[in-house]
Amino acid sequence: MSAQTPADLRTSVSPDFRRNQWTYGVGTLGRDAVYTLFSFYLVVYLTDVLDLPDSTMWWVSGVLLGARLLDAVLDPVVGALVDSTRSRYGQFKPWLLFGGLASGAATILLFADVGLSGGAFVAVFGIVVLLWGLMWSAHDIAYWGMLPALSINPGERERLAAVAKTFASIGQFAAVAGVPVAVAALASGVEGGTTGSWRTVAIVLAVVMVALMLVPILAVRERTDVDLDGERTGLRELLRALFRNDQLLWAATAYLLFMLGYGTTGAFGWYFFKYAYGDEAVFPVFALFVGLGQIAGLATFPLARRRWSRGQLFTWSTALIVVTYAVFFVAPMNIVVLGGLAFVMFFLASFIMLLMLVFQADTIEYGQWKLGRRNNAVTFALQPFINKTSAAMNTWIVSATVIIAGINEADTAADVTPGGITMMKVAMLLIPALLIIAGYAVWRRKFVIDEGFHARIVAELEPELRA
Repeated sequence: MSAQTPADLRTSVSPDFRRNQWTYGVGTLGRDAVYTLFSFYLVVYLTDVLDLPDSTMWWVSGVLLGARLLDAVLDPVVGALVDSTRSRYGQFKPWLLFGGLASGAATILLFADVGLSGGAFVAVFGIVVLLWGLMWSAHDIAYWGMLPALSINPGERERLAAVAKTFASIGQFAAVAGVPVAVAALASGVEGGTTGSWRTVAIVLAVVMVALMLVPILAVRERTDVDLDGERTGLRELLRALFRNDQLLWAATAYLLFMLGYGTTGAFGWYFFKYAYGDEAVFPVFALFVGLGQIAGLATFPLARRRWSRGQLFTWSTALIVVTYAVFFVAPMNIVVLGGLAFVMFFLASFIMLLMLVFQADTIEYGQWKLGRRNNAVTFALQPFINKTSAAMNTWIVSATVIIAGINEADTAADVTPGGITMMKVAMLLIPALLIIAGYAVWRRKFVIDEGFHARIVAELEPELRA
């Protein structure tokens, strides 16, 4: 191999970048559609389709919270298993296939009414939720752990992440807007009516997820000219990789606080339009504004990065999104006004989520530089940990709010008191805004890896990476 200067490794073009940019990105479209079905609509299915009583819903919300938190704690262990994998198909692809098939099956079970009630329902539901989470971890950690193994060039990483997040947004908001429409359309034509239509939607999305995951499994080419694989990781190395990489912990804390706020807002969407706005049929229209905002943000991000640094984009995006939250709280119940605010809010959120992703990717080289070990999957195991922990809390907050505010027992908007509506809006908008501010404060005070620092790290690591 010809000699190269230290800067070449960080700025050179990866051999299969153009191919990987698209074949990698499309693999998450179906995954995010299924994740949205779970995170946005499972509680809706339980409260408004199965019509579980308050007593059962309290148990179910507790089981959801406990199962997701236990599952999240196990994510770093799954990451260690991925990093330790050695196969003819690489570290990541076996986990993508196995995890995708198993979580698809668990998704169908969650939306299949088998006639149980009371304690039996809670017990079986808890087992299936835990199974879903563990199997989701298997492919989610492998998917995002693959990203830093495809390139060490920061610009390429940003573009890989932007394309993947764009496909993720398409899947997410196709599900947000499409699931209610599909359920209503299928209700009269499938066995079981509305309950059967939810099961059918779950089956279709699970099949689409697995089919699209086959694209990166079969078509993505990992780099062989440099060593970007994670290292075999035992329990001692796992704990060291997590708790001695201070920048990883601070990046993860900031991201968790953001997702606690952002995710809670999204999880209230259907309830807000049924009980505050007064017409849940408008929700898919609102979701269209949300989806267009996030996709527009992801498409605009590379252009914005040419003009502003990551830190500048993060600061201004956070400030403006908090202002948007405040305006939304006092905005009139007009779909054009609310849709416009949602477009701005999710446009800015796409910048923040993408920045958080590349911040986390940069901590891999930081950890290798500081600790002497490279751990791709263990590092990115914190992403599903964050998503699951925040989703568990989002679900619990929504469940508790709809019960306490009297929404779970209400049939129409007229059955909910003004105090109940205000309680929902506070939980949906004001508390999330405070959490987003807290996340930014953690990043501002504690995260120190900027573009210059990362360049110096890679320059020092180059002999090891090329070995």
